[in-house]
Amino acid sequence: MQSATDTSDAFPRLTPLGIDGLLVTFADRLDEAANRAALAFRSAVDDEGWEGMIETATSLASTFIAFDPARLNRETLAERLRKLLGTRDWFAADLPTGRRRLTIPVSFEGDHAPQLDEAADLAGLTRAQAIEEICARPVRALALGYAPGQAYLGELDAHWNIDRQRDLTPRVETGALVTAVRQLIVFATTTPTGWRQIGMTRFHGFRPDDPDRPIVLAPGDEVRFTPVSAAELEALCAPEGGVTLEDIA
Repeated sequence: MQSATDTSDAFPRLTPLGIDGLLVTFADRLDEAANRAALAFRSAVDDEGWEGMIETATSLASTFIAFDPARLNRETLAERLRKLLGTRDWFAADLPTGRRRLTIPVSFEGDHAPQLDEAADLAGLTRAQAIEEICARPVRALALGYAPGQAYLGELDAHWNIDRQRDLTPRVETGALVTAVRQLIVFATTTPTGWRQIGMTRFHGFRPDDPDRPIVLAPGDEVRFTPVSAAELEALCAPEGGVTLEDIA
C-alpha cells in the first residue's frame, strides 16, 4: 500500500495533518499560480463529495481536506487525491465559479492613511503613484486568516514586497486598509498590527449578526479599491461601507 505521505521535493505534495487531515501543497511560498491551483483543486475536491469527507479549506498555496477516519481511510483518500491531481495542470486551471468582485471605497487622506507615505517610499513610489497602483486593478482574496472574515489580498507588484514594521501599531480600527509583503488587508476587527495602515474603509468583512453571510469574502473573490475623500468616507455607513458587488464567475 502506498504511503499517504509524499517524500519528493516536487509539488504538489501530500502531507498528513493529525489523524483526520491531509494537506495538498502547491508551493512553499506565495505564488499566483500556486494559489490558483489551491483554489481550483479545493473546488474539484468539493465536487467529488466523497463519503467521510468533512471539510475543505485553502491557505495561500495549499488545500486542506478534513475527513472522518471512522468512515474514510486515510490511504484511500490519499490515493483519490493523487488521481485527481493527475487529471490536469492545476497551476493553469480556471478559478472556481461562484466568485464575486467587491468595489470598496477607501480614503487615503489624513488620519485615515497614517503610514501611506512611508509605505510608498519603501515601494519606491510617490504617494500619488501608490494610490494609483492600489486602485488600478482588482486583487484576489488569496486566503482568509488571522481573524474571522479577514482576507489576504494580492499579489501587488514586486516593488510592494515591503517588510512588516519592526514595532507594533497598538491599534487599527475595523475597516483599516494595511499593506505588507505584496498584500493588502482590510482589517475585519480592531487590533494591534505590524502592517502599515495606508487607508480607511467602512467595510466590515465579518458580520456576526448576519445569519446568511457572516463572512463576506471567500477565497477567490476579487476586491477593487476606489478612492474617496475623507468627507465622502465619513458619509458611508458600516458594515456595507458603500461597497458594490458583481458576480464575476
